[in-house]
Formats: sequence, C-alpha cells, structure tokens
Amino acid sequence: MQVALVSDSHVPERADDVPDEVLNACEDADMTVHAGDFTSPDAYEAFDETGELVAVYGNMDEVLDLPRVDSFAAGGVGFVVIHGTGSLINYEERVTETARNEVGDDAVAVSGHTHEVTDETYEGIRILNPGSCTGAMPASRATYMLVEVEGGGIDDVEVVEVG
Repeated sequence: MQVALVSDSHVPERADDVPDEVLNACEDADMTVHAGDFTSPDAYEAFDETGELVAVYGNMDEVLDLPRVDSFAAGGVGFVVIHGTGSLINYEERVTETARNEVGDDAVAVSGHTHEVTDETYEGIRILNPGSCTGAMPASRATYMLVEVEGGGIDDVEVVEVG
C-alpha cells in the first residue's frame, strides 16, 4: 500500500497553487495524508478530489473545520496525524506524546509545521514530516513523501522533491 504524505500547502498566501506533480502523486497513491496548513478551502478540495484523504487542522487553517489530531491504520501500521503547532524547541516531544497517547508505542507520527523534511525516531516514535508540498517559506524546496506500508511495517519512505 502506498501512502502520500503532504503538508503546509499555504495556498494562496505563500504559494499560488498546489503543483500538479503533487496532486498526481496523491491521485496515484492508495491514500493521502495532509498534516495541515492548507490555508484555504480550494487547497483542501484539490487534495480531497485526489481520493482517500486524512487531513488535520494546521495553525493557519482558521477557515477549515478539521480535527486537530487523527489516526488510522494502513498495512497494519498505526499512524497519527498532527500538525505540530507551537514552538520548534519542543516539537518532537509534542508530536511523540500525541502519537503515543493516540495509538501507543508502535505509532508512526505524521506531522508538519516546520516545513522541513524529517524522518527520525524520537523516544521510540518514528516522525515523518514531508516538508512543504509547495515550497512555502521557510522551506527551501517543495517536497512530499511516498510511504510503502506492508505487513505491519514501513518498507520504504521516499522523499520526492517537486520539479
């Protein structure tokens, strides 16, 4: 099973639109996870039209009624999605605590907010942050992740740079 991870679209205040390459990758994946900061209904709808979507509220999503945390299972892996809103100083602690409380010690956390690509394990919880799918500042590039999940584990995490 392939899961597309995206975050921090920031359309239209920091980017004009979501790149077609990103939307096509989401359409080709079995499901898409957006870790918040769409910042407009149009950006949300662009992702929603690609197929199965799990999405959470980011700190810039005042116009959208989305959950602040969501969880799901794919390929036998428990995922928790949270934007990660707040200071960068204790970002990992907030994300891992939420993931552990929602799913348990085997959770994989999908987060955004920093606009920086992250694939790290912190206190036993794997954190996947796909960066900004539009390259919205402070990102230096537009990125997303494709995650292959099978048999209760993650087989591969590919970071894709747009363009």
